[in-house]
Amino acid sequence: MDAALKENIYGALEQVIDPELGIDIVNLGLIYDVDLDEEGTAKVTMTLTSMGCPLAPVIVDQVTAALADIPEVKQTEVDIVWSPPWTKDKMSRYAKIALGVT
Repeated sequence: MDAALKENIYGALEQVIDPELGIDIVNLGLIYDVDLDEEGTAKVTMTLTSMGCPLAPVIVDQVTAALADIPEVKQTEVDIVWSPPWTKDKMSRYAKIALGVT
């Protein structure tokens, strides 16, 4: 996947807002990796802020919907992982400022 397409995918993922925190999943540092195979399947490796997050299915559906508008993406698979665990250190400067995290 070229850099422009990867940037386009990450841009689409920035439209997915964590319902509890009100910040997008990219700036929260929840996206660990995105890969696109030759058949057009995007594999999004991500985590959630907590293991028992009741909104996980909603976020997965939003990720799939966000990538559906990208012509190169024919299908999306979301792999939620717990290692490495998410910490506030993974958040962007923007997210930290928005949430008042130091």
